[in-house]
Amino acid sequence: MSCNYTHRFIALASSLFVALYLNSTVANDVVARTCEISAAKDPNVHLDFCLRSLAAAPASDMADLYELGAISIELIGRNATSTRRYIERLLKKNKKKKNPSLDSYVRPRLSDCRELYSDVKATVRDAAADYASKRYEEVNVKLSSVMDAVTTCEDGFKEMDGGVSPLTKRNDDAFELTAIALCILNMRP
Repeated sequence: MSCNYTHRFIALASSLFVALYLNSTVANDVVARTCEISAAKDPNVHLDFCLRSLAAAPASDMADLYELGAISIELIGRNATSTRRYIERLLKKNKKKKNPSLDSYVRPRLSDCRELYSDVKATVRDAAADYASKRYEEVNVKLSSVMDAVTTCEDGFKEMDGGVSPLTKRNDDAFELTAIALCILNMRP
């Protein structure tokens, strides 16, 4: 490749990179603005978590606010499914260990959380249908109940002195994802 062609190639590659960067910046502007507003209005929403969560969804790069609302509800559902599977693995692992003291404390709480997350999955599915039908008050009620469920799950582990939840990070993520969805719901015109 001659020097002239190399310069042309570099110029073309640079132009393409700049165009792609500007396009992604404009496309993600709705996500950035939505997360900035959400973090400013709700102390339960952290800007970096919001940006990472929404930007990770493939359709978010070109989504408008309404579509981000649907995406945020979908993210809660994915979190609930993943958490329920994680709880199932913990219950199986705990059963194999046969540790009576651990089992008598952790197992019932994990079972309670498994049921709560089963309910969350159904509630989120209903909330998504309500959102699609623009029944926003129902969505608000259902998403608020999701927050209650994950808080109940986490609080169950605190009932015993020194109780530590193996689900804290997952519960916190579910709570924050729901807070993001509620913020988006409240931003609609």
